[in-house]
Amino acid sequence: MAVPAASGPSGSGEPRTTDIILERLLALHPKLIDLSLDRMWRLLERLDHPERRVPPVIHVAGTNGKGSTVAFMRAVLEAAGKRVHVYTSPHLVRFNERIRLAGRLVDEPRLAEALDRVEKANDGAPITFFEITTAAAFLLFAEEPADVLLLEVGLGGRLDATNVIERPLTTVITPVSIDHVEFLGDTIAAIAVEKAGILKRGVPAVLGRQPREALRAIERQAARVGASLTIMGEQFQAHEEGGRLIVADENGLLDLPRPRLIGPHQIENAGLAVAALRMAGLKLPVRAFEEGVRAAEWPARLQRLGHGTLVARAPEGADVWLDGGHNAAGGQALAAALADIEERAPRPLVLIVGMLGTKDAGAFLAPFAGLARELIAVPVPGEHKGQPPETVAAAGAAQGLAASTAASVGEALDGLRDYPVAPPPRVLIAGSLYLAGAVLAENGNTLE
Repeated sequence: MAVPAASGPSGSGEPRTTDIILERLLALHPKLIDLSLDRMWRLLERLDHPERRVPPVIHVAGTNGKGSTVAFMRAVLEAAGKRVHVYTSPHLVRFNERIRLAGRLVDEPRLAEALDRVEKANDGAPITFFEITTAAAFLLFAEEPADVLLLEVGLGGRLDATNVIERPLTTVITPVSIDHVEFLGDTIAAIAVEKAGILKRGVPAVLGRQPREALRAIERQAARVGASLTIMGEQFQAHEEGGRLIVADENGLLDLPRPRLIGPHQIENAGLAVAALRMAGLKLPVRAFEEGVRAAEWPARLQRLGHGTLVARAPEGADVWLDGGHNAAGGQALAAALADIEERAPRPLVLIVGMLGTKDAGAFLAPFAGLARELIAVPVPGEHKGQPPETVAAAGAAQGLAASTAASVGEALDGLRDYPVAPPPRVLIAGSLYLAGAVLAENGNTLE
């Protein structure tokens, strides 16, 4: 995987210093992913253990909804006047998006300096890209004062590079589903065991709504380590009522605005975020929950694309949306959200989809059968191991979708300009976060 190119200062076209360092760090291990904590502990020791000097941590694992849940928590905390560090992955356009220091994305000079320090401390030893960049993030988080660090797991949990925090404020597990089977196992239960690896003795854990097999696996791990569980649908509830978000837990009932983020799944993500913050014992005012739930944003999660280079190639009046969803559960959530939008404002739905080779295109597309009018399969830009568009199109055709291919998202939009059906179509671009990042970059969207 190459780090996306970025222009230097003033649009010079020269690579940023950070991009040059990141390219070097990619070469330190023959595999992009090699789950282990041994290399991480070795490097952290050489750096004098910055992970022990970070602000209080809320650690978040799960398959779907991690980023949105973190976005809700960040918005609520900042509405309460808290200084918040955030670590998420992957990035969409620039690596800097992964590290937010006290409310702002890390700037180029500070990131370059931290990367240089970890590279020197590592001294050429084998280590994965995610491990060494996570160590750089811990350095930055340790050296900038803040009230809370929202720490998102990269992959799995048990052996993830973020799982070096000895005693977080609380841990959070969003809904678990089938994904990354080549690393985490091919059953829901096996994957849930890996996610539950972030549970810590004596640390409360808050769970999103889980499949039965996942919940049983997490409960067994919680019993082994002595972690108390607060489970959506059991110890707390979150639902929409009268256009409002209702969250009820042991601390009482909150009647909050409906989230700006679109889709029924965002109701549960917001509810999980609220319950986790209350479980963490941060004593936040109701006003902060109200403002934060209303204000939270998260790019490429059913993001409506406005004016831009790519959108200009769509049919006049078309409604263009972008999402990074790429697995079966993501497809179900997206289809439910689009069905809700369709009920309120009917338009023919066209899917533009590109997927990585490790993903199940048929499982992702199945929920759109009977909802989407057409599928246009495209390649995922860059050096990622994407599925050939013909393979994605065949998977769509097997689900009953009228399927074709195009060489790019732009060409797919060009092909819709003479769309034969009125009103102009609703277009959903989805299937990969890497595709979503390329779309945002080409459309000219900036992320802050």
